[in-house]
Amino acid sequence: MFGPMRIADNIPTSWCEPWKIKTIEHIHLASAEERRSALEIAGWNTFLLPSRRVYIDLLTDSGTNAMSDVQWAAIMTGDEAYAGSKDFERLEEVVQKVYGYEHLIPTHQGRGAEHIQSQIMIKKGQIVPGNMYFTTTKFHQEHAGGEFEDVIVDEAFDPHSEFEFKGNVDLAKLDRIVQRVGPQGIAYVSLETNVNMCGGQPISMANARELKAYCSKLGIKVMLDATRAVENCYFINTKEAGYEATSISAILAELCSYTDGCTISGKKDCLVNIGGFLALRDDHLAQMARELVVAFEGLHTYGGMAGRDMGAMAVGIVESQDFEYIRARVEQVGYLGKRLERFGVPVVKPFGGHAIYLNVRDILPHMPQEQYPAQRIAAELYLESGVRSMERGIVSAGRDHDGNEYKPDLELVRLTIPRRVYTQSHLDYVSEACARVCQRAESIRGLKMVYEPGSLRFFQARFESLN
Repeated sequence: MFGPMRIADNIPTSWCEPWKIKTIEHIHLASAEERRSALEIAGWNTFLLPSRRVYIDLLTDSGTNAMSDVQWAAIMTGDEAYAGSKDFERLEEVVQKVYGYEHLIPTHQGRGAEHIQSQIMIKKGQIVPGNMYFTTTKFHQEHAGGEFEDVIVDEAFDPHSEFEFKGNVDLAKLDRIVQRVGPQGIAYVSLETNVNMCGGQPISMANARELKAYCSKLGIKVMLDATRAVENCYFINTKEAGYEATSISAILAELCSYTDGCTISGKKDCLVNIGGFLALRDDHLAQMARELVVAFEGLHTYGGMAGRDMGAMAVGIVESQDFEYIRARVEQVGYLGKRLERFGVPVVKPFGGHAIYLNVRDILPHMPQEQYPAQRIAAELYLESGVRSMERGIVSAGRDHDGNEYKPDLELVRLTIPRRVYTQSHLDYVSEACARVCQRAESIRGLKMVYEPGSLRFFQARFESLN
């Protein structure tokens, strides 16, 4: 009746997103001429493009989530009391239950938490080992007088490696630092989940466990960047032996148990548009953080967030633990990666949890790193299609203390997928646009930087084409 193909009973052959669309936002594809003008006005920096000139926005997954009806209900019932909001109490209860840390210090977003943590935990001259730097994290560590040192496994620097846990800490590298400066010379170990700068690559539970055992013997604290910890837990569930039947909530609780506290940008895993927090186990550190947050963020029961935003975050944390949601979120990213592979577009392997990263060294092998090849590819993708992405290479890496540019091994363009926002057809469009850019890669020339901020330059730097 239905032709020769038969779908076996009780064997799912596909899956779909565990939500349906209730509200839409109209988007418009600007003309090629409008895109060219917008990019030149923006100095070839996709961060400086106006949103109204962007068709599909893959710049970041930070604060670009679509909130659920239950989250919007929390927005409407928000308690905007200056002190002791009921939404703070609800958020505190959820954080304690889900992440397992006793003390909650809310902040306006993740970098507010990074600032507070760095100020209370770093003494001038101390080393902060971490599994690859992240831009704002490293800035706050250095601003507090510390020095970041990379202890990520070597596989992280190879975009072709299929190693499943490229975010892992290399304990031998960490031990060499400890032998050199002593435990007292270490402020703490900074452990990031789904490591952003190497392609959104996860850490394994075994590695987190071994790291905690090593540090505990020496009295060194482990501080987690849990911004994308839920996505990391999905990889543990699907890739690490022994966790196949373990819930996302249980995996997250165990992962956090191997750390002494965390910073979180709530704009990612927590499914909200603004907000973050620092969570701690140590009573003394928590009191120091509360005193500092009052000076820089707001009272310790709101920390720069409105009550309604804390309420929406509490709901979002609970929703993020649902397996059907997190599977759809991570596998949607994988769908884009597979499409790009079929077109022959060079990408970082394995696929990350929040973004697909174009391997620009393979796309533009003729272009020297000093001409900012990833920045150019991000600009070309916008010119081609109105798709906004971002550079993760030499521009993001910045300069050392002597003013020399860091030249990272990885030169990447990040295609970041907002949560619950775009459909499969949007990603089809993106993949085809990337393929067209790659087809004309030989004709693409570099950029020169004509304005450079003193720090975090990728946000505001301006360029001119060398064509």
